[in-house]
Amino acid sequence: MGLNRAIRVGLLLLLGYCAVPNLGYGQDLGDMLESVGEQPWLSFREAEEREDEDEESIETDRDSFTPSTTVAGLNRTIFEASYSFIDNRAIDNSHSFPEIITRIGIMEGVELRVGWNFETGGGGEVSGGDPGGDPETHGPEQESQVLYGLKIRLTEQVDWLPQSSVIIQGTTPTSGPDSYSDFQLGYVFGWIFMDDWQLDASLRYVATTEDRNQFSQWAPSIVLKIPVAEKWNVHAEYFGIMTDGRVVERCPQYFSPGIHYLVTPNCEIGVRTGWGISQDASNFFSNVGLGLRF
Repeated sequence: MGLNRAIRVGLLLLLGYCAVPNLGYGQDLGDMLESVGEQPWLSFREAEEREDEDEESIETDRDSFTPSTTVAGLNRTIFEASYSFIDNRAIDNSHSFPEIITRIGIMEGVELRVGWNFETGGGGEVSGGDPGGDPETHGPEQESQVLYGLKIRLTEQVDWLPQSSVIIQGTTPTSGPDSYSDFQLGYVFGWIFMDDWQLDASLRYVATTEDRNQFSQWAPSIVLKIPVAEKWNVHAEYFGIMTDGRVVERCPQYFSPGIHYLVTPNCEIGVRTGWGISQDASNFFSNVGLGLRF
C-alpha cells in the first residue's frame, strides 16, 4: 500500500471515529458504519429529496391516443385533463372537454382510473381515454359520461421483453340520448431505446351500442416519442378505429404528430394534432391538455 493511500484510509477511519462519539473498542467496523449512517448530516429529509430527484418524470395517458405503458406509483395520483376540437367532414364540428382522467395508485403496479367528459357536436373518437366514443352522427348532440376502471402493469422492459400494461375500464352516460354503458379492454406495450427514444403500441377492444345495435370496435395504434431537448419531446402516431358488427361498418384512420413540455417532473403540458387518412375519418383534430402528479 502506497503512503498516500495509507494516509487517506487513516483519515477516513479517524473521521468515522469522531462522528461516533459513543464508539467503544469492542465495536466492529460494521457497527461503526451503521452509526455513521444515523448522523444528522444524512437525515431522512435529504435522502427523500435525493430520491425525488431520481424519480422518473410523469407519463400521462392523454399525450397521445396510445396510452402510456406505466401506472401511477403506489400512493401517487396523476390528474389529466384536455380539450379536443374535431373538424368533421360533412356534419357539425365536435368539442370534447374536460376529458378528465384521475389515476390513483392503489397497489404496487395497479392504478384505479376514474374520469368524466362532456361532448357536443357531431361526435368523434380521437380521444385516447375514450376510443369507444360514438362515430360521426348527423345533427348536434350533447352528452356526458363517467369513466371507471383499472390499469395493471404486466411486465418491465428487459432486453427485448417490453414494458406492458393492461387496461380494463367502462364508461356510462350521465346525460345525452344514449343510456348504454361501454366495456373496454386494452393492452399497451413498448420499449425505450437509443437516447431515450420510446416506441409504444396498443390494441383496444370496445363493446359498445348505437341505436340499440350492439357491435365491437378495435383500436390499434403505434407512436414513436423522441426527446429533442432537456424538457421537450415530439411524437408521431398512427391510430385507427375499426367497427365489427355495425350496420354500416367504418374504419377511420389518422396520422397525428404532437409536442410536449415537461414543466417539472410532476407537471406536463402538450399539444397534438391529426389528420384523417381515410374517407370515413374526420378532416382534422387538435388536442391540448396537461397532466399533474401528486
